[in-house]
Amino acid sequence: MAAVSPAVIVPRMLKLKETGYGTDKGIPDMIMTGASADDVFVIVLFSSLTTMATGGTFSWNIVWQIPVSIILGMGVGLGIGFLFVLFIKKIHMRDSIKVILMLSIAFLFIALENAISVWVPYSGLLSVIAFGAIIFAKHEICAKRLSGKFSKLWVFAEILLFVLVGAEVNIQYALQNSGLIICVILLALLFRMAGVFICVSVSKLNMKERLFCMIAYTPKATVQAAIGALPLAMGLASGQIILTAAVLAILITAPVGAFLTDLTYKKLLLRPKDEITNSLSTEKL
Repeated sequence: MAAVSPAVIVPRMLKLKETGYGTDKGIPDMIMTGASADDVFVIVLFSSLTTMATGGTFSWNIVWQIPVSIILGMGVGLGIGFLFVLFIKKIHMRDSIKVILMLSIAFLFIALENAISVWVPYSGLLSVIAFGAIIFAKHEICAKRLSGKFSKLWVFAEILLFVLVGAEVNIQYALQNSGLIICVILLALLFRMAGVFICVSVSKLNMKERLFCMIAYTPKATVQAAIGALPLAMGLASGQIILTAAVLAILITAPVGAFLTDLTYKKLLLRPKDEITNSLSTEKL
């Protein structure tokens, strides 16, 4: 329940950046960055807990492995991304070829994680995120063109991901246990929103902006779909209830979180020109 859905949050935060809402305080960038780091932390911790559940032992080495995997993942992604930008600036090629190259590099990051994770904690997912971020920072025009092509690819990939997860759900089991699972989901959302409020309480955000951040972190979808079925595939006794919880979390929080984010951003966030208008109105009074 911890991981935030990039598929729901990122497009909405990019829309906020385009329209200017919350950009003066960097709210869209803060939410996207926090969600990305949060997903990496959750996936690393999930891997450790599933190892323990399948008969292994939980090692306290995870305490240092998480920050090392984050730093190393970011470093590798930023380094390769910087070289990739230099490469595409020197050699002209079609955007379709660039997409294929980026996908190949992303798969290599994941393969590298599987190859060296026994010796060195490394997050391939974070490398992929950093890889894309440095391309946007160093070659924004190209990044926006490639973003459009990846959006088209994601339409098919998203359908495939959620259909496969839904096909694994035992409907009868879900109906029998839905009440308890929904209670767990709601409690998890309350804890998550409280945690977000505590984190932003030391910032310069006002109460409306803090409330928006709390709402923006509620959607669950992509990560839950990606890892929800793994315990069942690994043969864990709790696999069915974990998968059911993941699917119900998607069905409840993804549409509600997306709707509330779209409904409230104009009411809770300001654009720079709105702040100027408000200040002038205050001076007149």
